[in-house]
Amino acid sequence: MTSHPTATERPGVLEDPGALDAFLAVRPRLFGLAYRMLGSVAEAEDVVQDAWVRWQGTDRSRVENPAAFLTTTTTRLAINAATSARARRETYVGPWLPEPVDTSDDPALGAERAEALELATLVLLERLTPVERAVYVLREAFGYPHRRVAEILDMTEANARQLARRARDRIGTRPAVPVDPGEHRRLFEEFVAAAHDGDLARFERFLADDVVARPDGGGKVHASRKELVGVARVSLFFDNVWRKYWADAQVRAVEANGLPAMLVVRDGAPFALVALDVTPAGIEHVYVQVNPDKLGGYVDAARAAG
Repeated sequence: MTSHPTATERPGVLEDPGALDAFLAVRPRLFGLAYRMLGSVAEAEDVVQDAWVRWQGTDRSRVENPAAFLTTTTTRLAINAATSARARRETYVGPWLPEPVDTSDDPALGAERAEALELATLVLLERLTPVERAVYVLREAFGYPHRRVAEILDMTEANARQLARRARDRIGTRPAVPVDPGEHRRLFEEFVAAAHDGDLARFERFLADDVVARPDGGGKVHASRKELVGVARVSLFFDNVWRKYWADAQVRAVEANGLPAMLVVRDGAPFALVALDVTPAGIEHVYVQVNPDKLGGYVDAARAAG
């Protein structure tokens, strides 16, 4: 993450050091909210920095609850940023994936409700409008009551409830009983070992019938520009990728968005990150992040692998 603001960065803070303390006290939550809204570390940092600037330009003597003020400000800024991001993604090259975050390095990000941080959920949030996404994140990640969501978004409580229902409907249902984290890790390790060994029969046993592999190269590197659907296509994809690109690479177990992931390292730099969406039916989605612009959070992990 980028550095926190200091008392010398903005005018007025030296005269009111409590303003900085109030901001830093809630900054992790503000970043977590913005990141879940945008799926980008850099864009989330920009939103939080804008909230900091707004906070400095506010008559703070009239703010009864700094945390509530900053949460409202950040949410509204994130909605604006999500609107712009949505337009840019219409011209994105190939499938889009969120930028993964190393939650072992930043455990505070995963401190709220875990499912709303998982890559699978962040991908589904792309189906929502920016306002629907804000309602979902405030409700499902941070547990805000509908009344508070309505206040933040300047709408009626009835409208907030309606948007929350619509968001859940558009996302669709996730398994009522999530896979145990230990089982997720075991399955992930089996998946990686089978792919590494080229044991396609064993590899395919872990895949759900309608499994989808989603590679994100963003036009920056060679990668499939379409999702791959079905056991046969996903299996062939990984067989080719492993033989052609990853056979001489180092593989490191890491954590991404609260779940196990595999970091592929070449020449001491992150080359790819593979994460799984595991349900009781098996592996339903395989996320393959190879856009170098989205692997910056794993530079240190890649160096450690060397």
